[in-house]
Amino acid sequence: MSGELRLIIVSGLSGSGKSVALHVLEDLGYYCIDNLPARLLNAAVNEVRAHGAGAVKRLAVGVDARNHTKNLDDLPGLLQQLRTQGVSTDIIFLHASDEILLQRYSESRRRHPLAEKGKQLRAAIARERSILDELQLSADLIIDTSQSSIYELADVIRSRVDRRGVENLSVLIESFGFKHGIPTDADFVFDLRSLPNPYWTVTLRGLTGLDQEVQDFLDGHDKFMAMCEDISTFLARWIPHYRDVNRGYLTVALGCTGGQHRSVHMTEKVAAELRKHHDSVLTRHNNLPEHRLNPD
Repeated sequence: MSGELRLIIVSGLSGSGKSVALHVLEDLGYYCIDNLPARLLNAAVNEVRAHGAGAVKRLAVGVDARNHTKNLDDLPGLLQQLRTQGVSTDIIFLHASDEILLQRYSESRRRHPLAEKGKQLRAAIARERSILDELQLSADLIIDTSQSSIYELADVIRSRVDRRGVENLSVLIESFGFKHGIPTDADFVFDLRSLPNPYWTVTLRGLTGLDQEVQDFLDGHDKFMAMCEDISTFLARWIPHYRDVNRGYLTVALGCTGGQHRSVHMTEKVAAELRKHHDSVLTRHNNLPEHRLNPD
């Protein structure tokens, strides 16, 4: 694969962080083109192939709702053609909730690219969602940036997108609290709320699943250990099948009530078990004050 070109399509809703993602990829050595008409994708690939430097040539292209609808409809077919020519392709799709997008536009005072005179911003966001709906369904990795800072998004791009090898499956195990909402990017969701809860032990309430005292409490319960074994066995069995069908990314969400104790420790234990057999297993704790992505 030494001469293979890697192509990353960065798409998503306006205000979700596409520009941040492209800037990070540019810093990582990708040749980046924003708002490229999809019909010109072949020409861009041929240009990089002809003049790109390095053993693995890398191209990142921003594609959004400003493209003609037919161009967006044709994009999955174009990417399939490129794959047959030896190009490794990923579609990364970024999105956020309507409320967060409205807030970001209000704070930046920028004009939405689909906003028309006299039309509400919310209507422009809805129209953009509709235009990009099919592209989102084709995405290899969907990133919800509603609760992410630009620095956290940059961590995701560096850790999940750039570190993934051409033939590797990037697995993310993430903890969350059901009271904060289920992560929208999860392929699998496991509910840990039936397990013993350290929150009800006063001395453990202010700690997290990263603290030894909480870990000892949970590891001392047979139910916790049994569920950990079941989840690890399930994922160890099925991850190879996702790799066999050329999936680039797999996200597993483990949830407890608040995302502070049970799900955090379970995430770390399951990830440690998977790392014995699989490369590129990352963890993320969505509801801890510091929840950057953690590599192995």
